[in-house]
Amino acid sequence: MAEGRRVSFEALQAFIARALATQGLAEADCATVARLMAQADLQGSDGHGVIRLGQYLKRIQSGGMNIHPQIRVIRERAAMALVDGDNAMGHLVVSKAVSLAAEKARTSGVAWVGTRMSNHAGPASLYVRALADQDLIGIYYAVGNANHLPPWGGMDMLLSTNPIAIAFPRGHVEPSVVLDMATTVAAYGKVKAKARKGEMMPEGWMIDRQGRPLLDPHRAAEGFLLPIGGHKGYGMALMVGLLAGSLNGAAMGSEVIDFNMDSRSTTNTGQAVCAIDPAAFDDIDVLRDRLDKLVAEIRRSAKLPTTDRIWLPGEQSHYKRLEYAAKGIPLSGGVVEELDRIAQDRGILPLPSLLGQ
Repeated sequence: MAEGRRVSFEALQAFIARALATQGLAEADCATVARLMAQADLQGSDGHGVIRLGQYLKRIQSGGMNIHPQIRVIRERAAMALVDGDNAMGHLVVSKAVSLAAEKARTSGVAWVGTRMSNHAGPASLYVRALADQDLIGIYYAVGNANHLPPWGGMDMLLSTNPIAIAFPRGHVEPSVVLDMATTVAAYGKVKAKARKGEMMPEGWMIDRQGRPLLDPHRAAEGFLLPIGGHKGYGMALMVGLLAGSLNGAAMGSEVIDFNMDSRSTTNTGQAVCAIDPAAFDDIDVLRDRLDKLVAEIRRSAKLPTTDRIWLPGEQSHYKRLEYAAKGIPLSGGVVEELDRIAQDRGILPLPSLLGQ
């Protein structure tokens, strides 16, 4: 097993772009996908970053994704749109939805953009944070790319981790507040990351078909993920799927393709992006003051004896971005080994060479 190492954001982004370029993607598309994938690792979302590169390349090679897509709006009104991704990489489709939602929200105050014929797009927080960076409130829903959750009390896996993300723009002092959560206790990407690192899962992530705790990520196929809050998490997963999948004419239920096992079939993934312009409600500086005041109040609130600090949603990712930007993004030995194989197979410079090591 190769040793783990830290790499710069720029080097990781460049490596991903070079690998994607070997598959014939347009230069601009390579740059967009590489930036978002590297940003996932930069904020610590390592289950959705470069760890997915090999999987994406395999799907492209197998014809499971369209490398020359025509991403287009097929339905539109003043405050909504439906985007057909033409089976493009999900990062490209959702980026289009984010851009369109932001543009419409500036005019209408709020906008909703759905997608279909999309693919896996990485962590939800990337897209709502992009809206928050434009002083917009961002909300994101998606149908996961494999079913790992049965209906409450059942065993047939008809639902996915179906994530929700919400971002509120920064205050004068405080960074944006960003919630990014699966409707399961853990996203399946975290299970894959544990397996890649050779680590066991904590109890409460998964159970087997006898209802017993499942701790070995390599045995994940023997069981299923648990929803957050029991039946409430199941209900949230279902409703997110209806909004991001069924509403858009995208896959839902038994139609969802497990892209971990099937690299050829079109996934028809659905997502939904909602953008809200806070300036339609009040002066943006007043809202920044309100955010700073509320965050300060939460931080000053009484803590349990076992608690050192009360964290805000997205705050730990914020600090990881600052740390990793300064010290490099940590990659496990297993990930480094896979990236070395990708470089060798595709005749591109390995990651250490890009770092000058």
